[in-house]
Amino acid sequence: MKKQVAFFFALLLQASLLTAQSSKSQVIGFYNLENLFDIIDDEGVRDGEYTPTGKKQWTAERYANKLQNMSFVLNELGVEYQKKGAAIIGVCEVENRGVLEDLVAHENLKKKKWAIIHGDSPDKRGIDVAMLYNPKLFEPLLHKYVNPKVTREGEEVFTRDILLVTGILKGKDTIHVLVNHWPSRWGGEEKSRPGRIQAAKMNKHLMDSIRMKDANARIIVMGDLNDDPTNVSVKDELKSQAELANTKEGEMYNPFENILAGDEGSLKYRGEWNLFDQILISPSVATSGMFRFVKAEVYNRCYLIQQKGKYSGNPHRTFGGKKYLNGYSDHLPTMIVLDVN
Repeated sequence: MKKQVAFFFALLLQASLLTAQSSKSQVIGFYNLENLFDIIDDEGVRDGEYTPTGKKQWTAERYANKLQNMSFVLNELGVEYQKKGAAIIGVCEVENRGVLEDLVAHENLKKKKWAIIHGDSPDKRGIDVAMLYNPKLFEPLLHKYVNPKVTREGEEVFTRDILLVTGILKGKDTIHVLVNHWPSRWGGEEKSRPGRIQAAKMNKHLMDSIRMKDANARIIVMGDLNDDPTNVSVKDELKSQAELANTKEGEMYNPFENILAGDEGSLKYRGEWNLFDQILISPSVATSGMFRFVKAEVYNRCYLIQQKGKYSGNPHRTFGGKKYLNGYSDHLPTMIVLDVN
């Protein structure tokens, strides 16, 4: 009897997956790739530790392992909702366009024929934000990079640019996507807070500029914000709400606020979950005639979590201190699912 019940539920699961995959669902994701560096020591960039003779002993073999691991996750992201996988994935902590070209050309991903939007940021470590997209599901019309002009103690901080991409999702309607990697908490959360507030203000400025041209513009803000959904940079500066029903035009719906309240996150610090990797949407995305918001999710799979040892229960990252772990990232991917009418 137990075997029959298990078989029945397996059939239900398979049917539900087939239904989801055959629907008009589209997946939009974000993933911090945690130091996706090549092995070349580039002049003017602080990437020396990610070379064969550097502290990380970053050899061609380790770089190949990293590409294998990252491409596997990206290939799997969202396939239970859309058989083609994600339409759009924002990424950060990538060194240059070359590593992205190596990534999308990997055996795990090359059949998807993903395209790349990338530009070099002024970050001193040379890490950038970028977008990967499936040209069959998303058509970019224009893009630009905008630096948030962050200052700290009166001096400019050379942080990552904001990538703004305008395009058409599934041939239906125009969306505007802002990809971010805000200043870190180096030096402490309170001391570093102004930098993230400044980055949030630049996002709000860009969104306001878009809305001036189209009051019902469909806007998505994603990224590693280095703050939780309840922090002032997100809650107050981006005007975010935890419930879609309470989100007014000019504000942003943040489904990840309730996910964090349920003790889920995208990274761990001192044994506690944070949820820095967020995707916020304007209410016009969630309830327009073209799109309907279905769900948000932290892509937490067992293989992405360290199962034993000192770091058990944490995201399975590439390095634990000085020890090479051959993992994935210190962050988990996040995604949202939209139904396209």
